[in-house]
Amino acid sequence: MNESSLLSLIIWGPILIGIILLMLNKSPKLSFGISIITASLCIMACCKLINGFDMSSWKMQYEEKYNWLTFINSYYHIGVDGFSLLLITLTCFIGLIVIISAQKSIKYNISSYMSAFLVMQGLMCGVFVALDALLFYIFFEAMLIPMFIIIGIWGGKNRIYATIKFFIYTFLGSVFLLVSLIYIYLQAKNSGLGENSWNISSWYNLEFPIETQKWLFIGIFIAFAVKIPMFPVHTWLPDAHTEAPTAGSVILAAITLKIGGYGMMRFILPLLTSACYIYSNIIVLLSLIAIIYIGFIALIQKDMKKLIAYSSISHMGFVTLGLFIPFIILSNNMNYNNLSMGINGAMIQMISHGFISAAMFLCVGVLYDRIHSRMISDYGGVVNKMPIYSTFLMLFAMSNCGLPGTSGFVGEFLVILSAFQANFIIAFLSATTLIIGAAYTLWMYKRVIFGKLHHENLLSLKDVNNHEIICLTLLSLFIIFLGVYPLPFINIMSASTNHLIQDLIIPKL
Repeated sequence: MNESSLLSLIIWGPILIGIILLMLNKSPKLSFGISIITASLCIMACCKLINGFDMSSWKMQYEEKYNWLTFINSYYHIGVDGFSLLLITLTCFIGLIVIISAQKSIKYNISSYMSAFLVMQGLMCGVFVALDALLFYIFFEAMLIPMFIIIGIWGGKNRIYATIKFFIYTFLGSVFLLVSLIYIYLQAKNSGLGENSWNISSWYNLEFPIETQKWLFIGIFIAFAVKIPMFPVHTWLPDAHTEAPTAGSVILAAITLKIGGYGMMRFILPLLTSACYIYSNIIVLLSLIAIIYIGFIALIQKDMKKLIAYSSISHMGFVTLGLFIPFIILSNNMNYNNLSMGINGAMIQMISHGFISAAMFLCVGVLYDRIHSRMISDYGGVVNKMPIYSTFLMLFAMSNCGLPGTSGFVGEFLVILSAFQANFIIAFLSATTLIIGAAYTLWMYKRVIFGKLHHENLLSLKDVNNHEIICLTLLSLFIIFLGVYPLPFINIMSASTNHLIQDLIIPKL
């Protein structure tokens, strides 16, 4: 298969294999084997895309465009730039981790379980590569179906409540997005764009009155804010994480949340620039509330999964902070230098959080598979029985705290540096995450890992098995690599970042 069709392979390969697994419903071993092969092929395809990617160009690469709904000027149009290439690679990598980790933890409906995750992976990749707004929305909405099934079938005792809450929040947000996209499409059609009426990049040439931009900003922003999720539309996430199976929590935290940040970079920043300039103070304030207030909420959690879920909300606050801090800088001193630092920091934070959140949820899943409890008070002295596991968890905990040398430090550091250019108080408040994050993460680690074994059911604990070691080792390598040498990641996205700022944002201000 040539490179021009690799993106379609990454999208539709997992979806088709997932549907076949669901229809055939064969033995668990065969389902696992097919799923691992599929996920591995997707990673190989991503590696080939990276190898041939022109890092000096901001233009979309590996484009595919075919007739689809031509009567409304919508096409099957996909491609990647530096932002989307990193995110589809992360998606395929986490997909493989999820499949390997589930091999011993899922006991029933295994073919259906694998099918749901493969379909989910393909749809998420579709979101990241869609260049047609209608195609983007279809992938964006279709993602709800497999995640709804994953939580609803394989979730915990309150899975129905969590599933319905997750669906209502995300679906209602999507309604505002759809209305906004249809309005933009009609304006594009009336402006004479013709077959490019749904083409996202063509929309960047449209000019809207400031009042129209404000309404469009609110409509699109709500949908992506729910997805991240931002304060105050974040309450669905802890419930969804708590009730989802381990692999569901991993895919939800590592990939699904990133679609909100990606959507803002693809639609809001380049298209509604004047509205971003107006609302940037509010967005930065909400981001700081997420970073600080939600961090304190994580500090009082008794359930490990809820603690990590609130931690995710807090860390994702750096994404929105990094995306909107350039507008604060411009409003203060019109300094065009180093505006890319905030956006690069937001992207690095998304990639890093994908690795760290996946690792943390997997570690909770390891304990839950053995003791069937997520409560911190039910543990203590785990290091006495699981020294290898405790070593892995220490690395992930340190990265979650933002320890230099781990991936958790790089993105947050870049965003904080960018915030210093805007306002010292913003930078100071955002930097408090280094203290708050260390407090709730290390408190959990101390209570769970150290001390004496004070529960009889912990005496039967067994250290990590081969499948768990493979998953945790792969995540450890990327967490350390990104923390020590982030330059390759920044090089991939730098041309896209510069284009977003110099060609799309600054000329419209």
